[in-house]
Amino acid sequence: MTDTFILTGTHQVEETPVRLSAGLLTADFTGGNLRSIRYDSIEVLRAIAFIVRDQDWGTYAPVVSNLRVEHEGGTFAVSYDARCVAPNGSVLGFRASITASAKSLVFDVTALPDGDFETNRCGFCILHPIVGLAGEPVTIEHIDGGTVETKLPYLIDPWQPFKSMRAITHQVMPGLRAECRMEGDSFEMEDQRNWSDASYKTYVRPLELPWPYVMPDGRENRQTITLRFLGAPDAAVKRKANDAPIPLALGSEGPRLPEVGIVVYPSDVAETSRNIDRLKRLGPQSLLLHFDPIAGHGIDDMRAFASLVDAYPVPATLEIVLPCRHAPAVELVDISAMVAAAGLKLAAVVVSPAVDRQSTPPGSKWPDCPPLEEVYAAARKAFPGVRLGGGMLSYFTELNRKRVPAGRLDFITHCTNPIVHTADDLSVMESLEALPFITASTRAIYGDKPYRIGPSTIAMRQNPYGSRTKDNPDNIRIAMADRDPRHSGLFGAAWAVGYMARVAAAGLEQLVLSSLTGPFGLVAGAGESVTGQGLRPLAHIVGALAARAGLTSIAVATDERRLAAVAVKSASGGTVVLMANLTPLAQVVDVSSVAGAGQSVEILDAESVAASTGWRTEKVAGGTLPLAPYAVARTD
Repeated sequence: MTDTFILTGTHQVEETPVRLSAGLLTADFTGGNLRSIRYDSIEVLRAIAFIVRDQDWGTYAPVVSNLRVEHEGGTFAVSYDARCVAPNGSVLGFRASITASAKSLVFDVTALPDGDFETNRCGFCILHPIVGLAGEPVTIEHIDGGTVETKLPYLIDPWQPFKSMRAITHQVMPGLRAECRMEGDSFEMEDQRNWSDASYKTYVRPLELPWPYVMPDGRENRQTITLRFLGAPDAAVKRKANDAPIPLALGSEGPRLPEVGIVVYPSDVAETSRNIDRLKRLGPQSLLLHFDPIAGHGIDDMRAFASLVDAYPVPATLEIVLPCRHAPAVELVDISAMVAAAGLKLAAVVVSPAVDRQSTPPGSKWPDCPPLEEVYAAARKAFPGVRLGGGMLSYFTELNRKRVPAGRLDFITHCTNPIVHTADDLSVMESLEALPFITASTRAIYGDKPYRIGPSTIAMRQNPYGSRTKDNPDNIRIAMADRDPRHSGLFGAAWAVGYMARVAAAGLEQLVLSSLTGPFGLVAGAGESVTGQGLRPLAHIVGALAARAGLTSIAVATDERRLAAVAVKSASGGTVVLMANLTPLAQVVDVSSVAGAGQSVEILDAESVAASTGWRTEKVAGGTLPLAPYAVARTD
């Protein structure tokens, strides 16, 4: 097994970006697009990408040819041809060119269909970062030439904050502004934090227009993005060095860490029961039982759930997908009768109409659905004495757009998923940046109502934006896939630490990041890299977090782009820190504030995974701790 496989769960190697530079302007070129566009090391745009979407909002992977990359005299130029082939055989070819000098960058694409080409979207997406820009002033120029001085939303906007856009300008640093001009179509912005993407996305073709749509055979479509830098940076602005050890400083006490649960699907109950000893060793505090009559779930599944709860007697929540083919009261009484007949002991139920699992994008007609007040009243009557939860079984997007009447609920819940729009390693890890905005936005809507998140996994359990999730038989990185290789690698373990680190301050009562078995599980499948007891690396993180549930969290100040850290006050009064390297590069952490010289620290990294030992022990030397790519460390 290669280190790549241990780290990311796949033998697929991501393309190494080509670093382009023109004076202080730099950008990474990969897959025909630009990432991490920076000026003097400050991120100006997260990406400029020409994207072609299929009818399920999946993203085509264009075949690139005739690629040329040139650097000369403080400038760079890139050109290439590309083509996408639709399932019906029609082809979309396009010619792209990128040119840049120290003060401007131009990305130009001309697309030409060979045959009528059906797509949900074809054109540029421009991503503005959220860290440092959320809530900050911008100037919007509209297609009619008018301009507006406004701000990027701080709390997550459920709809498009800006429409009919021609340009957007923001401050990069004192004295320097960046103008991004978009030509060739009408552009609008959506707040991608809804989907836990760490960006504001400006995209082509308004969502209120019909989709999918046809690009006619032989008709050219040209679009151009121009990024210009206006003014001159203040000479007093100095950039921080990035080669010093990553700082780690403890702050004030916060809420208690949430209980850690696992989700159980009917298809996984038998395998979960066979692994009950592993479940007991990992020690999650709750079970989330998924029940969907539309998928054929019935009384036999309720009996299987009951047997599992008897074997692992922790509070169980039944997650009910309500068909709404009949009156909610009728359907919920039937489900309640099955629960009683099976002898299933429940601490809570979550009820959500089936239609609410699907997205209702801007400009679309809301589907028929019983009033949620009626649904919740019927659930109260059918399950007396049991806590009632509501919200969305899909993602925060749907909860933000359809705000439920929380007064009738005991808790609010939703999921997140980091591969709705893209599936590269950097984007998935960057999605952690959006989580504090998601929890802050939920709190702004629902106040101090008890709040749960999950199941939130890297793989997508259900696709609200298309007819299905994507199959992934080759075990590679695919957006909207029903299984993801990184769940099985150290990447998944580091991502889970990052997830808890970013939501700890929200005071959740429950967090679910996995199942026990299956594609979302903690038990390793055949051919995977495993740690001790045949477990995926993520299992050790779930176990470590479960062991610390209910302890008081402590705020941690660090470089959150590179390191995630969860700190809690232990029962003995000491401090426990769980930290993870969020990058594919080795990092050095200054742990002098949490671990003295010679103190033992437990490490989960490629070395320990390759040896199937789980955690290994290392001693702190000189106040610093080296962390290999995606490695996790814990110190008491």
